[in-house]
Amino acid sequence: MNGLVDFVSVTAKSQKSLDTAVSLGIADSVTLNLDEAVKGADIVMICSPMSTYAGIMESIAPNLKTGAILTDVGSVKASVIRDLSPKLPAGVHLVPAHPVAGTEHSGPESGFAELFEGRWCVITPPTGTDQSAVNKIADLWRAVGSNVEFMDPFHHDQVMAMTSHLPHLIAYTIVGTATDLEKSLMNEVIKYSAGGFRDFTRIAASDPTMWRDVMLNNKEAILEMLQRFNEDLTALQRAIRWDEYDTLYEFFLKTRSIRRGVIEANQEKMYE
Repeated sequence: MNGLVDFVSVTAKSQKSLDTAVSLGIADSVTLNLDEAVKGADIVMICSPMSTYAGIMESIAPNLKTGAILTDVGSVKASVIRDLSPKLPAGVHLVPAHPVAGTEHSGPESGFAELFEGRWCVITPPTGTDQSAVNKIADLWRAVGSNVEFMDPFHHDQVMAMTSHLPHLIAYTIVGTATDLEKSLMNEVIKYSAGGFRDFTRIAASDPTMWRDVMLNNKEAILEMLQRFNEDLTALQRAIRWDEYDTLYEFFLKTRSIRRGVIEANQEKMYE
């Protein structure tokens, strides 16, 4: 790990994933045993679907040493605190984090050195968390190139519902709609896929277990944003039906400025 940490222990459900981690040189030790993996660890990072958090915590809690920091990389943060805090041993610090970076691919072979460079990592420590523990996690993410932001966990979930979770839901829906077309039409949709549909298929290729868990663990914020989206979509349907040229033009003009803001913020890379 280029001097960032002294020793990395990796655990996973499958031996294949562990073998891959060893072959890529990203683990000093591998084990299928959760308890064994966390013994003596200074920092424990959960990188699994969110539905597994409570069970993982139940297993590892007795083996977390005093002073250890427990963190994660999940896309929802309030549920992390809900699932992990009740079983958190005294003297162990919970510092949830969300690196806002990734691709549609998963598994140890999907990582690459530049993945976090210039991307945000949002840290959402519960009230009263030891500041030195928070600083260590922040320093860890800065060391791999991330820009660090601190945020209230509930506010984080509202922001991500709009910037990440709703777009994924829309992408899955659009691709799902395409699969319901008549076979000949669907084949032509795939054959002539332009940038827009192609980008949707990229997003929709993301891990289904991970995104199922994201949707269910951030349902209130996602449903709120989905309601707003439905209202806007209804307005656009009306504008198209009644040939409201000015309405459509002003809408597209306004949304184009948002895209330019994304580019200016240097967040337009394809791995997100």
